Amino acid sequence: MHRSVIACSLLALTVALPGCHSKPDNTSQTNEAPPINMDQVHWSDGAVRQLRDAIGRRAAHGLDRVQFAVDGQPGNAEGDRALTQSALLYASALARGVSDPAKLYEVYTIARPNPNLLNGLGAALKDGNLDKWLDGLAPQDDGYRALSKSYLALRKQGNAPASAIPDKGEPLKPGAADTRVPAIARQLVASDYLDRSAEQGGSYSPAMVRAVQRMQADYGIKPDGVIGADALEILNMSNADRARTMAVAMERLRWLDRNPAPTRIDVNVAAGRLLYWRDGKVADSRKVVVGEPDNETPQLGSPIYRLVANPTWTVPRSIQTKEIAGKGNAYLRRNNMAWKDGWVVQQPGPKNSLGLVKFDMKNEHQIYLHDTPAKQLFQEIQRQRSHGCVRVEDALGFAEMLSKDEGILGEWHRARATGKETFVKLPHEIPVRLLYQTVVLGEDGEPVIRADPYSWNDPVATALGFSSGHAYRLRTSGSDVGP
Repeated sequence: MHRSVIACSLLALTVALPGCHSKPDNTSQTNEAPPINMDQVHWSDGAVRQLRDAIGRRAAHGLDRVQFAVDGQPGNAEGDRALTQSALLYASALARGVSDPAKLYEVYTIARPNPNLLNGLGAALKDGNLDKWLDGLAPQDDGYRALSKSYLALRKQGNAPASAIPDKGEPLKPGAADTRVPAIARQLVASDYLDRSAEQGGSYSPAMVRAVQRMQADYGIKPDGVIGADALEILNMSNADRARTMAVAMERLRWLDRNPAPTRIDVNVAAGRLLYWRDGKVADSRKVVVGEPDNETPQLGSPIYRLVANPTWTVPRSIQTKEIAGKGNAYLRRNNMAWKDGWVVQQPGPKNSLGLVKFDMKNEHQIYLHDTPAKQLFQEIQRQRSHGCVRVEDALGFAEMLSKDEGILGEWHRARATGKETFVKLPHEIPVRLLYQTVVLGEDGEPVIRADPYSWNDPVATALGFSSGHAYRLRTSGSDVGP
């Protein structure tokens, strides 16, 4: 684990990077071949050995807790069909994931791979390269390989939990003497935050404070160097907990299309970061504010189809009932709101909760990207503070960038100048993926574990055969009235 994280790499593990593949994308290469049926697939003893060997290496994908039986014997139709079914189950786990995110979560609409695995299997058996075909079904990018390497290393270190560092009720402040300091230092050293040479003495030294601040920043806690309940929760994370998180991260990557649109926007909801890809290269990275726990931003695949200059905001019934009802006309006037046809509508202007630009998206969940007057929230390290929509840092600058890239800059400027709600259609829709990844890449390419703010890793871990784990949970102070 590295001590710091490059902002532009925060989503590197949530995308299969075009151009980073060391092997061809086997998930789609057989789609153009004529379809075959189960009875056209024939097995040999050598192919069965390759299948068994491949399944035996499944720990490299974090799948060692999932059982994959190899049923059947080659030489007859019934045996061949049983072997084919066994191979397809493992191939599907590599190509699309063991679990179905649409069944794990109330909302999941991000496009998933859909390769013709039967055709691919038939071709691999005919060519005698079943093992290579299976290996090529999983993501081939550097991020996936880094997760795999880290998982295998943690797995070798055993599943024994780390010795718990007790919480004495009072935070440990810099310079204080405490009997827990040696144990804290050992855990910081084990996590690569502290050099072993600094692991000495019984006082909370400046070197340890700096190490704790780096750890706090990585996990989304205020980096003040004070060791309270949150920091202790992270320090008590065992190797087994870390391995579990790596396995979940690999499974999430297997859910994703290996060839995403070269021009797109990816938002890592867990990390509060946006990446704008243009023609296969990262053109921009910026912070975002996303939904707080209990108002989670869903995992969506949904395009931006227009920009809205000077937007109005029709307050959703849920927010209107829980947070605005009963506040009186003075509150409405102060916030430039008024009743219209039974709804509270906020007029355009600097106080509008959508800010000065809205990025309209096509989905039934009323989720979109937008500006915000609450600029201070972008200074928070953990930015799960909204009612579910995605607030973009310097949203006007981002709209300017998109307008220029799409050739509508003049039209956008004219819309802004009206001071009224004005719609500017994009000539090409820009795909957006709202992803969730709790492992990011450090500046040296090593995986760094961040917070799991929605506890969304748990159902994935269960599907992979892991028991309940210990992970840092986000604690928020609540969102403002905006979407």
